[in-house]
Parts: sequence; structure tokens; C-alpha cells
Amino acid sequence: IPNVDEYRRGGQKNYIRNNSTSLLGEEERRTYRWETEDEMEAEAEQDDSDLTFSKHSGSVFCVSLDPATNSMAVTGGEDDKAFVWRVSDGEVLLECTGHKDSVTCAVFSHDSSLVATADMSGLIKVWKVENKEEIWSFEVGDLEWLEWHPCAPVLLAGTDDGNVWMWKIPSGECKTFQSAACQATTGKILPDGKRAVVGYEDGTVRVWDLKQGNAIHVIKGQDGHQGALTSLACNKDGTLVLTGSVDGHAKLINTATGKVGVIGSFSVNGDKDEEETNSVESVGFCKTLPLIAVAYLEGTLAIYDLSTHVLRHRCQHEAGIVHLQWEESSSVVSTCCLDGKLRLWDARSGNLVSEFRGHTAEILDFTVNREASVAVTASGDSQAKVFCLQRPDR
Repeated sequence: IPNVDEYRRGGQKNYIRNNSTSLLGEEERRTYRWETEDEMEAEAEQDDSDLTFSKHSGSVFCVSLDPATNSMAVTGGEDDKAFVWRVSDGEVLLECTGHKDSVTCAVFSHDSSLVATADMSGLIKVWKVENKEEIWSFEVGDLEWLEWHPCAPVLLAGTDDGNVWMWKIPSGECKTFQSAACQATTGKILPDGKRAVVGYEDGTVRVWDLKQGNAIHVIKGQDGHQGALTSLACNKDGTLVLTGSVDGHAKLINTATGKVGVIGSFSVNGDKDEEETNSVESVGFCKTLPLIAVAYLEGTLAIYDLSTHVLRHRCQHEAGIVHLQWEESSSVVSTCCLDGKLRLWDARSGNLVSEFRGHTAEILDFTVNREASVAVTASGDSQAKVFCLQRPDR
């Protein structure tokens, strides 16, 4: 089975062109408990969402909230479009057109004044939200990921040929960080704004100095992963990076020294031969406690103690997990799943806090606002939904 995070990002074109469930045989579907659309439609009679955004005419691959106010969302989809819309009522504030392929990346700048949209073919556009104007565009090779600098109008992108591009917007002043000819599958700018961590298809991780243009650390071989990187996360001060890979492992990297620690991994149903297929799909650091979360394609959310690397809890899902996100000021971690459900878990106890339904296909991406009061989801059913997370039981 191709890696699900690649589907979410759009890296597997066949995934996007076809009904995702048609790519799996019955045995594989049972292994990952990937429900059919009929099964999900039967369950989706229950819709817990407060608002449904239905402007897309194909799968919705990505969603982001604006960091300044959390009042705007941007979604990108299979219909070669992105929309900026108001979370409170779903009104379209900006329609981002002119893309040539599925829009798989859509993100706001640090001050929410700009939004960048990018499609699978590598066409990147930057829009000024206030006056709804396209102010910059550029075309690279097949795009893997896109990210804004945390405090400047600077854009970073990773491509299929292994290059990482950095532009000042809107001047377009450009710098590239070149490496071996394999995909730069995931990347993140560290909180200091001076370094970026990039993961590659061959399992290598590089820590780049953005000003000097050189790799400060190269983690590969036994220290690196044995398969493509799927996800990266850093702690609040950027001293630690957590990596996940299709090899089924998560690793902790000290960004100052390059030293690597391996987080315990486990095989599917105890079968060592299946461990290779148990891809890590998403990783993240708890903001309030020394805990980390690792989400597996097999459907397990694993909560580990950060200092000892000991497994604290296994939170089982009914299908493969696509993405996780910790709340800003609590020990609650949210997950989205191939069964179309959004779940909230208490990492201290390992218990399920809430489960939200409403989609009739897999959720491919989601984000939670700073107050943890609202989640916005993107799904293969062509819809984005807004869920109110505040409930009496919380």
C-alpha cells in the first residue's frame, strides 16, 4: 500500500486520480480497516459538524487556519483550486484559480496577510488576502511540501528532485539547498528561523543553515531511517526534532548535536514481517507535558514518555491514522482517520475523549485552532467541515 501521507500531500498521482479504496484488495482493506464508501455513508447519517464547506468539486487534500486570528481557513483540492473562507459562516473570501493540477499545499504566512497555494505539478502562487490579488508565482519540479517562515515573508518548498527552494516574497529572491537526487519528502523551519530540517526519500535527515546554505548535520545510514520520511515535528524551542518514516520507526534528533535517539516501534499484531508496512504517518510533541505522539498506518496512536522513550499508551483506531495534532494548552491530542472520523484523546490516561462524525470518506487533513474550540477537516468526500470541540463533558 502506498504511504497515506503521500496521498494527503498528493505525491501519488494514481491515488488522486482513482477512488482510493479501489487500490486496495480485500485482504489489505481488512489489514488497515479502510472502510468502503457505503459503510461510511451508513455511519455518516450522524453529522456532528457545525458547518460544511462544499465549494470543492473533488477531494479536499489540505487545510490550514490563518495564524493571526484563526478566523480564516484555506483548503486545496483535486479540482485544481484553493479557497480562502471564513470559518464562522463558510463565506468565500478568495478563490485561488489558475493552477494546473491538484492543489496539495495551501498555507497562510505568519501574519495571515498572504496565502501560498501549490499544486502537484509544482506551480506555486502567493496571494494577498486583503485585496484578493496574486502577487507572485513560480514553477518548480513536482512539489512535495510547502512552508512559510515563522516570522518573515519567506517561503520554503521541497521537490521531487531533492531540491529545497527558499524565496523572499514578493521580490522572488531565491536560494536553493541541493542534495542527492531523491525526493525531499518533508520539511520544517525551526522556531529560531535560521535552520530547517528536511527529510528525504532515502531516509536521510539534513539540518540546513538557511543563511549559509550548508547542511549543519546529515543523519543517514544506521542513524537515519531505512525508508522515506513521512513527517517531522519540533519541540517549542527547536532543540529536538521528532521524525517518522515508512520504515515504522520514529526518531528523536538533537538539532544542536545531531545526536539520534530511537523511539520504540512495534509490529502489526506482533508479526515481525509486517513491521515494515506499519508506516509512521504523523508525529508531534505535547506542548504541556514531556510526551510525544506517534501515529501509525496500522491504526495505533502511541504515546511515549519523552525522556525515557517508554510507551505509555496505545490508542487503537478502527482504521489507519492520517494526521495528529496536539492542543496548545492541554494534554489532548487529536487524530484524523481513514474511517472519516475525528477523535480526541487524553494522553495522560490514553482514553478517548470525543469522537466526531460527518464525513462520508477518509479525512485527509485537519487542523485545530489555538483555543482548541474548533477543528477544520478536509476529506475525500469533496467537503471541508468545521467541528465545535467544546462539549459539556470536557
